[in-house]
Amino acid sequence: MIISTGMADMEEILEAVETAKLGGCKELAILHCVSGYPAPAKDYNLKTLVDMQERFRLVTGLSDHTISNATAIASVGLGSSIIEKHVTLSRAEGGVDAAFSMEPSELKDLCSSVSIAYKAIGKGSFEMKPAEESNIKFRRSIYVSKNVKKNENITDQNIKIVRPAKGLEPKYYYKLILKKFKKD
Repeated sequence: MIISTGMADMEEILEAVETAKLGGCKELAILHCVSGYPAPAKDYNLKTLVDMQERFRLVTGLSDHTISNATAIASVGLGSSIIEKHVTLSRAEGGVDAAFSMEPSELKDLCSSVSIAYKAIGKGSFEMKPAEESNIKFRRSIYVSKNVKKNENITDQNIKIVRPAKGLEPKYYYKLILKKFKKD
């Protein structure tokens, strides 16, 4: 069962969820909804999705009556698992919902964009990504920049930070200054 929360206050939403569960509903989802036709994106307060997830511990989604796809796509980043949009074969043919309904090509764009957004969410991670591996060479390292002799002081005149990243990390630059070279 999917419950849309359009125009409902918290008490009504709690009552609807409780009624569904007491009635034996085992698969329940709730959709955040602004019942404006069309609804301005600024009225959506998408952080409500996060509140709903924490409060109800249910699958949540968005009943989206905005004109663009931006609100629906953004909702995916906040945990939306279901997106409801009105669809028409042609706005030109008119109808009650025509002004804020999507045409098939727009629905296709929404599905594609939501899929990309969902994949981009991924997991919290600071490890190197596969797309970055070939670019490690663009990082920098500390290199000796001229001929030096053993026991000569390391200075900003004989070392520099350049590419590729095959040596000592730049964060050690100032720790090296005034130390001595161990060999020519």
